Amino acid sequence: MITRLSTMFLRTLREDPADAEVPSHKLLVRAGYVRRVAPGVYTWLPLGLKVLRKVETVVREEMDAIGGQELSFPALLPREPYETTHRWTEYGGDLFRLKDRRGVDMLLGPTHEEMFSLAVKDLYSSYKDFPVTLYQVQNKYRDEARPRAGVLRGREFIMKDSYSFDMSDAGLEQSYQNHRAAYQRIFNRLGLEYVICAATSGAMGGSASEEFLAVSETGEDTFVRATAGDYAANVEAVVTQPGIERPIEGLPEAVVHETPDSETIETLVSWANSAGVAVDGREVTAADTLKCIVVKVTQPGQEPELTGILLPGDREVDLKRLEASLEPAEVELASEADFAKSDFLVKGYVGPRGLQANGVTILADPRIATGTSWITGADEKNRHVVGLVAGRDFTPDGLIEAAEVKEGDPAPAGQGTLTLQRGIEIGHIFQLGRKYTEAFDVQILDENGKRAVPTMGSYGVGVSRLVAVLAEQRHDEKGLNWPIEVAPFQVHVVIANKDEAAREAAEKLATELDAAGIEVLIDDRPKVSPGVKFKDAELLGMPLSAILGRSFAEGIIELRVRGSETIEVPAGDIVAKILEQVRG
Repeated sequence: MITRLSTMFLRTLREDPADAEVPSHKLLVRAGYVRRVAPGVYTWLPLGLKVLRKVETVVREEMDAIGGQELSFPALLPREPYETTHRWTEYGGDLFRLKDRRGVDMLLGPTHEEMFSLAVKDLYSSYKDFPVTLYQVQNKYRDEARPRAGVLRGREFIMKDSYSFDMSDAGLEQSYQNHRAAYQRIFNRLGLEYVICAATSGAMGGSASEEFLAVSETGEDTFVRATAGDYAANVEAVVTQPGIERPIEGLPEAVVHETPDSETIETLVSWANSAGVAVDGREVTAADTLKCIVVKVTQPGQEPELTGILLPGDREVDLKRLEASLEPAEVELASEADFAKSDFLVKGYVGPRGLQANGVTILADPRIATGTSWITGADEKNRHVVGLVAGRDFTPDGLIEAAEVKEGDPAPAGQGTLTLQRGIEIGHIFQLGRKYTEAFDVQILDENGKRAVPTMGSYGVGVSRLVAVLAEQRHDEKGLNWPIEVAPFQVHVVIANKDEAAREAAEKLATELDAAGIEVLIDDRPKVSPGVKFKDAELLGMPLSAILGRSFAEGIIELRVRGSETIEVPAGDIVAKILEQVRG
């Protein structure tokens, strides 16, 4: 069926929306693909819905190809299953909670592990039923604190989430690899530039976890790549190369010094060098100092507790890495009130000895190895201690990945150094193991007639986000540029000539293309200037535009390949040329 711009429910805008910050948000709104309803909530208009449905089709085809079976759970869910897995509280403020008219607690589903686990428990009882992979394409809800960037980060979004159930860990590994390969096919078909990164499991739980990130300067996620290998990881999952342990015997005793007005690392280093303090015969740098950051950690259902985070002084704390290391706990920096309530905390002069002496848990960066010596706070105003040795003068309660990752840091396994890049998460795969099947007591009879608990994998793709990611990666200053696989229409026929012969030829062209199975949008608006039509064609971003303009008088139709060349084609050859372009 031919679609006509003269009757299509569409209005393009010349100005960017006031709240838009990233290109995809600006262009999808300006081109009439989506419309804002509320912060983080968008209507999919006809053009946008066509792209969304085509992306869903690609995802479904690849999921079906690995044996996935589609179902659909409700988005409105009861509290009890999420209470069983503790995620009613672990999700914190991100969970949409509500009550029905009887006062019963309900939620809008952020993810559906619980539902899939219960479905398998209800319907399957024998090992002969396994393995099985189930999936859905469903609306999800998360009460984002700062919804922004249009459909890239909304409070309502569409996800494909799938779950594999196997009777063995080897089976789980195979299901995981099947999904990994399917995701690569999905993203390759969409023509995306992406990387596969080692990742943390977060609130999902489980062991192995990888994240698919679309490369984008506007991405919220930072990831690293090795300069001399294939290592890539989300910054939250980067493993710090540990410090070298040294013998403690024979090291000089720690000495407390007066250090007036030295509350920052910069002023502390300045004092040390002016006072003639040396480290291994050289001047002191920020890396020789020990930064003690006090945070409040709140485990689900518990009261907050103070915790000390120890970092080399040349590193800032990365709150996302810190939060990922301590999930599902919530983390916040200690406030002025917290310092006031704990007289052993002296701002600017906190040290590990004072924290440990007062029962505060201390977690250290891996570089703070046994036998390493540090300059740090002496827990008294205007005083620092020089030569405080890890493993002798203080002993961390554990290690933590909380320090910022820097360009040039060593990569693991001798793969050179790390480079930092930005990306947008488009997929995440997890080997969950038995966390959820054990929580719901999913008991299956194995081949020996004994009860066994199946193991799970969880695999998500941000379907609605993929539309925005395509817009991020495939646009220019004039507008969008859709790949043929998911473009709303493959060909945009533009009547830019008032001559009746041109109009008749355009209608004939559209009819022939439609008969050949090509999706056609025809700009037949009678009172719109050619200039406006050209701008709209570039803004809307169809892969091919057939322009019947001035040169049509000489029997020529311009075929514009979006973002590339313009080809002058004799009118009699235009259908064949378009079919060649569309079908490759």
